[in-house]
Amino acid sequence: MSADVRKIAVFIDETHREMGRTIAPPTRRAAAVAVIANPYAGRYQHDLSVLMQIGAEMGAMLGNRAVRALGLEPGQVESYGKAAMVGENGELEHAAAILHPELGAPLRAEVGGGKALVPSSKKMGGPGQVLDIPLGHKDAAYVRSHFDGMEVRLSDAPRAGEILVAVAVTDSGRPLARVGGLKKSEIKGEDGLR
Repeated sequence: MSADVRKIAVFIDETHREMGRTIAPPTRRAAAVAVIANPYAGRYQHDLSVLMQIGAEMGAMLGNRAVRALGLEPGQVESYGKAAMVGENGELEHAAAILHPELGAPLRAEVGGGKALVPSSKKMGGPGQVLDIPLGHKDAAYVRSHFDGMEVRLSDAPRAGEILVAVAVTDSGRPLARVGGLKKSEIKGEDGLR
């Protein structure tokens, strides 16, 4: 089954100056968001495999759109994240079904790999509510300069029977990062941690 998509939106965020300092090149983040019908809205369903399949579809489609929005080659993506907000006639487990079992592998294909866990968040909400997408380095979870997040909001989503699904990618870490930890230049990329 493929997703019943009502709406797609793409957001780009560039920081050129921070605390009076020029950021060159600017830090850039992009998020791609889809508003989809929740096939289980209003009823309990034990087997959530349809949402898992939709998750795989969303990982590929949204990952591709986010990477293209920044004009990057897949291997240039440095960090990624995913999030979902379920409308009031759904349940939190619907977001988990989309985000966890199947979304990661297609997203990794769109960003040229990724050894680290894809940071995620899930919540219940309604139209106009903010969805925070956590971000982390795609190959090494301990790179603190890439601990970040991007928020998205759509004024008309998610409606009661919908799910808002989002993927975000970056071409760098936070502007002016200076809290120590593993540096990007020190990544081994062997276990997803360092």
